[in-house]
Amino acid sequence: MIEIPSDLHKELVPLAFLLGNWAGAGVHDFPGSEKCNFGQEVTFSHDGRDFLEYQSHTWVLDNDGNKVRPLESEHGFWRVDADRKVEITMVRDDGVVEIWYGELAKQKPQIDLVTDAVARTAASGPYTGGKRLYGYVKSDLMWVGEKQTPEVELRPYMSAHLKKVVTPEDVERWAKALPDDMPDDGIAFFK
Repeated sequence: MIEIPSDLHKELVPLAFLLGNWAGAGVHDFPGSEKCNFGQEVTFSHDGRDFLEYQSHTWVLDNDGNKVRPLESEHGFWRVDADRKVEITMVRDDGVVEIWYGELAKQKPQIDLVTDAVARTAASGPYTGGKRLYGYVKSDLMWVGEKQTPEVELRPYMSAHLKKVVTPEDVERWAKALPDDMPDDGIAFFK
């Protein structure tokens, strides 16, 4: 279910499908790095201003799906303009700062992004740019990331399938929004 909060900045309405807490798993595979399954938690939030705040934490999973160790963390700010152009400023825990530009697809909740600028600290690994695709599919958030380095051409390296995390506060809010004239038997509700 996509909710549009009443205090969401009007320019962010096309990105409302991202709002909330998401969790799931994916695959990481890039030359020179360990190939692994990973878990991920993502939050998209807002405070009424013209951007969404983004936080992502991933961790390596063992064969039983247990957390082994942190993999990657990101923090950023997402904006969209009236022409559905998306811009993101993002910082990663490995010392990379990126500017991403892209576009929200017409008639569907999908965002294609490409890096415009990359800055790295001396401690970060080699990285020259990337692409990402985010999509809202059957109430789930899916994404795939590509990256390139001086040694490796642009190629997929991470992808994940995330489910919306429902909190007790969400359930309470939805329950309060139900109409007073709900049928008692549950069956009539679907007629």
